[in-house]
Amino acid sequence: MQNVILLGATSNISKYLIPMLLKETDVHLTLFARNANKRLTQFNNNSRITLFDGNWNELKDLNQAIAGQDIVYLATGHFVEANQNVVQAMKQNKVSRLIVAGGLGIYDEVAGKFGQWNARMMGNYTVIKQAAAVIDNSGLDYTFFRMTWLYNQDGNYNYQVVPQGQPMKGTQVTRQAVAKLITDIVKQPTLYAKQSIGVVEPNTEWDKPSFY
Repeated sequence: MQNVILLGATSNISKYLIPMLLKETDVHLTLFARNANKRLTQFNNNSRITLFDGNWNELKDLNQAIAGQDIVYLATGHFVEANQNVVQAMKQNKVSRLIVAGGLGIYDEVAGKFGQWNARMMGNYTVIKQAAAVIDNSGLDYTFFRMTWLYNQDGNYNYQVVPQGQPMKGTQVTRQAVAKLITDIVKQPTLYAKQSIGVVEPNTEWDKPSFY
């Protein structure tokens, strides 16, 4: 049985990811969040779940929580200090497999009119690019998701992976589909290893997402 930790276990994607991992795998989950014992009480009596009250800006919290894990999932890759702390804690604890939920545009790879719309909506990418570079240069066995615009739709698990170096044209993807991709990687940890991948919904190559 693998040990998997979700850093940011109260995130919008984690809401779909936790039940999916419990249903489709036999992993033991550590749910790491600020005030986890108060915010995730629905999992108090689940023998496959450990709740961990922690702050990813505190290296001591990460060191304690990451020890003994096989796979680390980081719910957002947008913060330089948090990324540095996660990478350091993983190396100190000899944990190599990392999955990071990040955003599109860090390589200026968003194409066409959608790229222009996305740039207007997102503004300055400097810090986001710096944060992503921490993961790119970590030396870990990471998969960095460059997710397009997120929305919720029950039953829609459709995702398409866009390799680094190819333009991203898909405008949207569901959080449910992202949870499915993470679950697929947990089931097969070599999948998309050492890659930064675009994550889009097929057939959404529009000027902007449908919900804008």
